[in-house]
Amino acid sequence: MDSLDVARIKKDFPILERVVNDKQIVYLDNAATTQKPTSVIEKINDYNRFSHANPHRGAHILSVESTKIYDDAKEKVKSFINAHSTEEIIFTRNTTESLNLIAQSYGREFIEKGDEIVITISSHHSNILPWQRIAKEKDAILKYLYLDKDGRLPMEEVYKKITKKTKLLSIEGMSNVLGTIHPLKEIIKYAHNMGTKVIVDGAQSVPHIKIDVKDLDADFLVFSAHKMLGPMGIGVLYGKKEILESMPPFLLGGDMIEYVSEQDSSFAPLPFKFEAGTQNVEGAAGLLEAINYLENIGIENIKLHEEVLTQYTLEKMMNISYLDIQGPLDMENRGGIISFTIKDVHPHDTATILDSYGIAIRSGHHCAQPLMHYMGVPSTSRVSFYLYNTLEDADKFLYAIKNVRKWLGYGS
Repeated sequence: MDSLDVARIKKDFPILERVVNDKQIVYLDNAATTQKPTSVIEKINDYNRFSHANPHRGAHILSVESTKIYDDAKEKVKSFINAHSTEEIIFTRNTTESLNLIAQSYGREFIEKGDEIVITISSHHSNILPWQRIAKEKDAILKYLYLDKDGRLPMEEVYKKITKKTKLLSIEGMSNVLGTIHPLKEIIKYAHNMGTKVIVDGAQSVPHIKIDVKDLDADFLVFSAHKMLGPMGIGVLYGKKEILESMPPFLLGGDMIEYVSEQDSSFAPLPFKFEAGTQNVEGAAGLLEAINYLENIGIENIKLHEEVLTQYTLEKMMNISYLDIQGPLDMENRGGIISFTIKDVHPHDTATILDSYGIAIRSGHHCAQPLMHYMGVPSTSRVSFYLYNTLEDADKFLYAIKNVRKWLGYGS
């Protein structure tokens, strides 16, 4: 099939061995969150058992160890995305907080009346709501890039919508609904020629595609640990150093200050000025180990594995007459996410029936209601793959969806 020993990999994920109602779980909701390998779980446990303390503040051994784990995680992330320095790596709670940080800091500082902010119609709500607020507060103009009938973003749309007035473009690397992978490098180059700063929402792309921020030349990149085998509660904001230095702090409090008097204060240098309060060190420990695990397997190997699974599943699904697939029907510039609807069946019913087969998928609007409205569907079911999924998982899913309509009395 490919270069991954998935049978061995699967043994690293204890939750995948769980049996519910005599059925072993088939986990196909990876776009929402991924499962953790034993090594990540143990790394978090080891931190809590042996090294837990407040980082950057104490002289005792536990604080020193906690600080080292936190700082090592920064170094690991820097290397993983090929940033210039750890000063450009800010830890947040998740992708959502990273986007809000940029909006509330860069947006409020630099967006002015009449400026344009451009996002995609396929954006997650986390990349829509912050810019709606900034546009209203600043009397700026919020514009959308629209997809073609195949769910892809035409460069003509980019050329038309990004102008000399466009202060900011915020775009996802991969759609969490359609699996579409946008031509980021080409888009960023054009945007920069227009004088536009670019944010890449990497929540869906970073876990699956090798990202080099130097080569990509994005001004910001945001992503979450929990979508790449790590724990919930920790995310990453990468920003070019000179831009981050020009931005005011988002949150104020401990650890982000240099000096505080009764009436004034000065802020710590990067990255600390954006990391107020006690940090999620156990999350950083888990993220560090998750990246180690991914690097040991190889992001390119994971990408190839997912392409095999997705192509196999897409081809089988296209042969089911009562099933409608949203987004690209071929493997050109797409990832391992497939959204679909079944005729006469609500997506929530589809997900519930599949759950009775032990198959975990997602249903709903996937935090992308503007995209759903644009596509003309209220909601979809979604299957999404990762490195521990197999062709057997895909076959179990395909068998189950062929039985959904029978459960509801349609006969086929």
